[in-house]
Amino acid sequence: MSQTIRRKATTARKAAAAQGAQRKVRAAKARTGSAMDMIMAWLPFSESQLHRIFLVAILGGAAALVCVVASFAGLPTLAGHQMALVAGQTGFEVKRVEVRGVKNINELKVYEKALAERDRAMPLVDIEGLRQDLLGLSWVKDARVSRQLPDTLVIDIVEREPHAVLRKADRFVLIDETGHELEAVSRKNAGGKLIVSGPGAGQQVIALGKMLEAAPAMKPRVAEAEWIGNRRWNLTFQSGQVLALPEGESASASALVTFARLDGTNRLIGGKVTAFDMRAKDRIYLRVPEQDGQELALKAGAVPRTGASASSGGEEQ
Repeated sequence: MSQTIRRKATTARKAAAAQGAQRKVRAAKARTGSAMDMIMAWLPFSESQLHRIFLVAILGGAAALVCVVASFAGLPTLAGHQMALVAGQTGFEVKRVEVRGVKNINELKVYEKALAERDRAMPLVDIEGLRQDLLGLSWVKDARVSRQLPDTLVIDIVEREPHAVLRKADRFVLIDETGHELEAVSRKNAGGKLIVSGPGAGQQVIALGKMLEAAPAMKPRVAEAEWIGNRRWNLTFQSGQVLALPEGESASASALVTFARLDGTNRLIGGKVTAFDMRAKDRIYLRVPEQDGQELALKAGAVPRTGASASSGGEEQ
């Protein structure tokens, strides 16, 4: 025979106790939910952003564990690479490149350098290597590369300023104030800028700039500067007249200051004199058309009153 086991019915006291416990659980959940809502309201993140942060934290923890295990196994490089891959899989990889500060340079050349990093995990981007590549561009004076998480590389370019034009045997080249070559230009586009010529002239641009600064009134009137014999300058003014300066930075600057003072009192620039030679220490020689030589020699007689003497003739050597 089979027997049926019957359980005792739940008493009213036990039912009331169970209901009371359920009410306490619901109240606790309500209090916890309210507290979480308050915390969420204070935080400057949306719920989706928090989910992403938690995901990154979890994956980061996993990556850290991989790193520890790999380090114990003697594989720290593999651990770092694994961490970078985890970051890339969570969206931290190069998707955009932002270039700033570009004015004269061909912007495509900058992007060509940067796009080699496209789709690469952010931690794997060689920031310093990319910067060195950018410094190899002729127009780039300085560059800064930074990561803008989660997916953007920001490149700030400091360009070199075009200062003069270097005349070469077969072309004209823009140079900056140090003589650094920027790019080839046409003769037409070289107009309006100081033209520098002569073997080794590019390496003398800094010294030329200092000399011209010694006589500010003359600087805007100089159209060309020719480096002669790797030792001194000939200046050609916008009037077409030529001034031969002596050797040496100090001597040439002093001669130019003297010429500026003489021009202020005698209006040398723009007159009939075609060339001025100041290589002699105590006098200035004037080259004039033969038919006007006597007349201009007499007018130039006013020069000695300002500290120099003059005579017509004088050939360039």
